Amino acid sequence: MSTAPHSTSIDLPARVRVPVVAAPMFLVSGPELVIAASAAGIVGSFPTPNCRTTAELDRWMGTISDGVAAAGPDAAPWAVNLVTHRSNQRLEEDLRLVAEHRPPVVITALGSPEPVMETVKGYGGLVLADVVSVRLARKAAGFGVDGLACISAGAGGHTGHLSPFAFVSAVRQFFDGLLVIGGGIADGWGVAGAVAAGADLVYMGTRFLTATESMASDDYKQMVVEHGPDDLVVSSGITGTSASWLRPSLVANGLDPDALTAPAGRDYNAGADVQGRWKNIWAAGQGLGLIDGVTPVKSIVDDLAAEYAAATSRFAGRTLR
Repeated sequence: MSTAPHSTSIDLPARVRVPVVAAPMFLVSGPELVIAASAAGIVGSFPTPNCRTTAELDRWMGTISDGVAAAGPDAAPWAVNLVTHRSNQRLEEDLRLVAEHRPPVVITALGSPEPVMETVKGYGGLVLADVVSVRLARKAAGFGVDGLACISAGAGGHTGHLSPFAFVSAVRQFFDGLLVIGGGIADGWGVAGAVAAGADLVYMGTRFLTATESMASDDYKQMVVEHGPDDLVVSSGITGTSASWLRPSLVANGLDPDALTAPAGRDYNAGADVQGRWKNIWAAGQGLGLIDGVTPVKSIVDDLAAEYAAATSRFAGRTLR
């Protein structure tokens, strides 16, 4: 039996030029990247822990709301990513600002979507739940979320273990809502494959790490350009949750990538100094092999659109024997 999402007035796939969400990236996604993504025709997003204080978060959401509005009627909706893990002591304050600024899309991560449902659905927003397993997808669907962001193997930062195709197929057995898939997809060809498999949109983070508008440092961007998928390490030894890290970054911080020890507990308190703890330990996904330089978001989206069109044309030209 399929789980039906809450009804909503936002038809997200119809509001984008290419079915892509510029995924929320820790210490990378900021107002400039979000606005540029939305203006280019894809969903722009950021995680609230990128703001050290609620006052800064207030400013960011105001700036983004104004910037996306100024981009015109063809701009795609924007999204904010809330950490709903019980260790996040700032969740209540962040949610109050969400109610005030009304971002069209709210993505929950590292916890249940339940705390945000009443607030976001109250103003007509979309709720997407970030999940890394079929079990968690079922739980999130049970709360009536509008969509599921299924994080698969190959994703940068906090990652999953399932193939994107296997994940889509499994979730479509019980969920009829918006399905976003992420994990190692970094071009329009991959986006087309995901949509053909049953996804509505693709979560894409690594491809935007080196965007001109990204907050990543020059050294971070250069490391992404110079390395490929073989230079990644998947470990729970940094944050307590399985994540994909750049091996050279771990080494530069005096860590042994092959002998990381998991911390005693998971702490995702947006009010704490999480930026200081993890600032110089850099994440990336398997899509980094396709990145060869620093490029404006619009150029990236133009490339994605051309690749997506070519892929769909190629598929349409195939005939069954």
